[in-house]
Amino acid sequence: MIEISSKKNKYTYNVYHLVKAFFPNEEIIQSVDEKQESLVALKLPGGSCFSIAPEEAKESVGDLSEFETEEAKEQAIKKELTRLLYRYLEQQTGTALAWGTLTGVRPTKLAMTKLEQCDSMEQADAARIAAGWFQDEFFVSKEKAQLACEIAMREKKLLSKLDYKDGFSLYAGIPFCPSVCSYCSFSSSPIAEWKDKVESYLSALLKEIRAIGKMAQGHRPDSVYIGGGTPTTLEAGQLDRLLRTIVDNFDLSNILEFTVEAGRPDSITEEKLAVIRKYPVTRISINPQTMQQKTLDLVGRKHTVSQTKDAFYMARKMGFENINMDLIAGLPGEDAADMEDTLRQVEELHPDSLTVHALAIKRAAKYGQERRKQDLHSEISQMVESAAGCAERIGLKPYYLYRQKNIAGNFENVGYAELDKAGIYNILIMEEKQTILAAGAGASTKILLKDPIRTESGKEINLVRCENVKNITEYISRIDEMIERKGEWLWR
Repeated sequence: MIEISSKKNKYTYNVYHLVKAFFPNEEIIQSVDEKQESLVALKLPGGSCFSIAPEEAKESVGDLSEFETEEAKEQAIKKELTRLLYRYLEQQTGTALAWGTLTGVRPTKLAMTKLEQCDSMEQADAARIAAGWFQDEFFVSKEKAQLACEIAMREKKLLSKLDYKDGFSLYAGIPFCPSVCSYCSFSSSPIAEWKDKVESYLSALLKEIRAIGKMAQGHRPDSVYIGGGTPTTLEAGQLDRLLRTIVDNFDLSNILEFTVEAGRPDSITEEKLAVIRKYPVTRISINPQTMQQKTLDLVGRKHTVSQTKDAFYMARKMGFENINMDLIAGLPGEDAADMEDTLRQVEELHPDSLTVHALAIKRAAKYGQERRKQDLHSEISQMVESAAGCAERIGLKPYYLYRQKNIAGNFENVGYAELDKAGIYNILIMEEKQTILAAGAGASTKILLKDPIRTESGKEINLVRCENVKNITEYISRIDEMIERKGEWLWR
């Protein structure tokens, strides 16, 4: 057991997640005690202790007078505290984390900001400076720093095509799957349990999409993404109504990308693919997660390896020219040899993009509720490297990256693609450069404001989130409320 005590609540997030990255399978007890002298006190298994006094942290920061506000001073102290704690944990464990002190999900957002500060420089010089800053400021490894900057530069180029002023992106969510995978924490439910509610859900979703269409008049979507869940759990006729509603309610003349996440191979049929082909869809996903049948059976994916291949070849035959596949490194029972075999089979299919996730066990997932421990064997590093090698062999370049809490081995999720087939929506979700209007249960709308506003706490923000309720029944009954929330903020 590990005990953490912080003087202020603002230190708890970074401290907890940093300690958890070094000790993923240890139970952690955390408390806040405003009366304690130290900013943070930590007791590790075996009795080793760490604590740092306020004056010690301030001295380590240096001259605090260069910071204009008290909030800026506090942030500097918090950052330095995190750095000092990292060095202590690194020394105690003899282990360095690939992403250093970074605990957030968007390292490329930091890289993007740094590159924008170096806008007047040659690209190579800007990338070198940004990578060096990553290493010095956050103790990120050289390889990960270079990867983050390489991806940020590609993202910057891809996002330059967007209409930031009048454009937006549209998301529609289908919260149903053939079955729920043991590692999944998304808001999705087995379709068989909701058969009687699917029509009611779809009616509510179409109502929300039509309402968004009215709100967005005079604005055109740059990208459309239908995700979930598994959108192809809908019947062909239902899928047709969904796509028709989007086409009828939005001006798609400026569209750069239209994705349907077909996802599970056992939900894909020729009839459904034929429906998708009727519309201006440019990209689909067929996601195996692994090509090891033993693992598919273990994690509750009710499809076979053969079904994955059959669905892929069928989509190719029907004219789909941009197909993504998702894989997960670190699934239970798999080793590096299993991953190599999966990658060999994927390489034969030659998808246009490949997204490689390191397993993250969330509390909402079945594995999280069972308190499964993560097997962070060194082979996960080999799996991630092998996936990068596979992507390179089939001509795919890394174009987006994000991280998750409790991610195996403190690694990352990376999207690889042929450069003219990179998933723009995936980048937007991470970089938050454009308004995303989202419809469906659990969907999160992100509205970028023209002018920043100040919250009650005094923090200045330029992005407002409007979250739809996750519960499917509540979404159906409260659809008018979901619509009204967006209207309060749009195009302000």
